[in-house]
Amino acid sequence: MGGARCHQPMEAQVRRGDRLFEIIEILRRTGGPISAEAIGAELEVTKRTIYRDIAALMAQRVPIRGEAGVGYVLEQGFHMPPLMLTPDEIEAAVLGAQWVQTRGEPELARAAENLISKIAAVAPDNTQSFFVEPTTGVSPATPPPEVLSASDVRFAIRQRHKIALTYADGAGAMTNRVIWPLLIGYRDAGRIVAAWCELRQAFRYFRSERIVAAEVLIDKIPRRMDVLRTEWRAAMDAERVRFNARSDTEAPN
Repeated sequence: MGGARCHQPMEAQVRRGDRLFEIIEILRRTGGPISAEAIGAELEVTKRTIYRDIAALMAQRVPIRGEAGVGYVLEQGFHMPPLMLTPDEIEAAVLGAQWVQTRGEPELARAAENLISKIAAVAPDNTQSFFVEPTTGVSPATPPPEVLSASDVRFAIRQRHKIALTYADGAGAMTNRVIWPLLIGYRDAGRIVAAWCELRQAFRYFRSERIVAAEVLIDKIPRRMDVLRTEWRAAMDAERVRFNARSDTEAPN
């Protein structure tokens, strides 16, 4: 019985320690003010428990602003070392790296391998099995040959360069385009480039397997990338609204 009484506080302390890190991650993820009630609902504890935990974190100089009844915010610039990653977070990182290693271009595949090596180097000893014998796996895939490499697209996006390409539509008709690339999407087979198309004067998606010829130009995109992405998201939202409206109209009564 004496041993049981000693064991219970130890368990509670471990659970609370884990919960404190979870609270920090919730605050980091949310960005804006979040109430103790909302945090407690996610962690399945009472609002009063969250008040105590927040007070404990602030006493440890974690830069949290806010108060009970208003909401809490984690100030920018606060970082926890990688060794504080939870097992689920480690497995998520390993799974993501596995996917990139089988579907990304060689540069990203090597970067994914290096990333996991760096995480493993600072992770606690009791988590090393997550790296040596992961519980996740990704089926191998071989993307089709591409005229425009994903590496070139990423370079063009980072440096804000236009891309000239010859593109074939679904029927095989060819058009010459100049695009402003803003995002590259990775699929099991091939890539999709989201871009502003000078020919169509609209945002379009270009499938890499339909690109017949391509060249990254020295011409710069005459728009800040954050502004271009905001306009793209607004255009995609408007397109979804139109699509849903058409679907509702065509639905049988």
